Amino acid sequence: MAMKLLCLCLLPVLFCPSWAKKQKCLMSATDCDECIQSGPDCAWCTAPHSNIRCNTVKGLQRGGCHESFIYNPQGGVQVVKNDNNTDPVSAEALFLQPQETSIHLRPGVSQSFPVTITMPTDQPITELTMETSPVPSGVNITFSSTVNGNLLAVQVNVEAARCPSENDNSNQMQNRTEPWSVNITPSGFSQSLKLEITLECQCGCMKSREEKSLSCSGRGALVCGQCECYKSYVGQQCQTEAEPVSSPKDEFCRSSPNAPVCSDRGKCVDGSCECDNRVNPKERYSGRYCECSNFDCQYHNNSICGGHGRCECGNCVCDDDWTGEDCGCSMETASCRGSHGYLCNERGFCQCGVCICWPPYVGPTCERCPFC
Repeated sequence: MAMKLLCLCLLPVLFCPSWAKKQKCLMSATDCDECIQSGPDCAWCTAPHSNIRCNTVKGLQRGGCHESFIYNPQGGVQVVKNDNNTDPVSAEALFLQPQETSIHLRPGVSQSFPVTITMPTDQPITELTMETSPVPSGVNITFSSTVNGNLLAVQVNVEAARCPSENDNSNQMQNRTEPWSVNITPSGFSQSLKLEITLECQCGCMKSREEKSLSCSGRGALVCGQCECYKSYVGQQCQTEAEPVSSPKDEFCRSSPNAPVCSDRGKCVDGSCECDNRVNPKERYSGRYCECSNFDCQYHNNSICGGHGRCECGNCVCDDDWTGEDCGCSMETASCRGSHGYLCNERGFCQCGVCICWPPYVGPTCERCPFC
């Protein structure tokens, strides 16, 4: 007998975070955790002394970070328990497969898995509702299904809108590294699927410390490619001795009361920051608190700001006739003009010096129509 399956999601509608509209990684992120939480496509470069840390995978590769040093968690699904229905008595009741599943979920990257429900042949059901136990705030579970006789194939989709905030006081948010257990149960039945959800909000490399690392001048620990300097040492490679006694004037060298003196990129002298020198003489820190640099910008064609601009405090300032976040887009249109002088022969538009043709036109200047 034909069955009508109605699967309802009892959870809040997933909101659309700002980075879902336009991906922009937090290139000023101070650590790997902050970076991967800034967007689902953001990755971290763990190479020591790298000039670029937080960007998309392509952005890191363009900036010279080898793929072996790129940390970019995507999560995944693992079936923990999937017993077969071998008990003839249980064949008279609903049977659910799998019985337990584990999901590692990165916010913004959905995961899905199939669930098979075998219905009793002598109990016609026209409507079935999938119910869930409470889930963490910001996590959304939805269901879709198909019916084939007494077999119901349900696709479960799980997505997190965000990582839990540090000031969330709910019991479910107390330890973001521990998995949350959620039960998914067909309404009116006792069998349920146990779903363990672990949010990928922290980088595994944050737990691995290389103490007294040579990359940190032996004066600090290397964590995710960055130096955490021991007391009395500062600098990107812990190469500078900090002043032993804090001066009241140091407060003039902090961007906020709890911020490090001169952003850990310099020393405070009479209430003013003197920024550290870089190994590369072309690279420098600047700003009242040494908070800016001329090298922490996006790369294009292995050149900072595409070789067509300058890096100012983490943002590319493009030369004339160039645009884009990495100054990789030419505003010149000569290459887009056809033999008659029209842009893309008026059959498309010019973008970054290349014609984007409207179908069915093709060619460098949209001059050909294979099907006309």
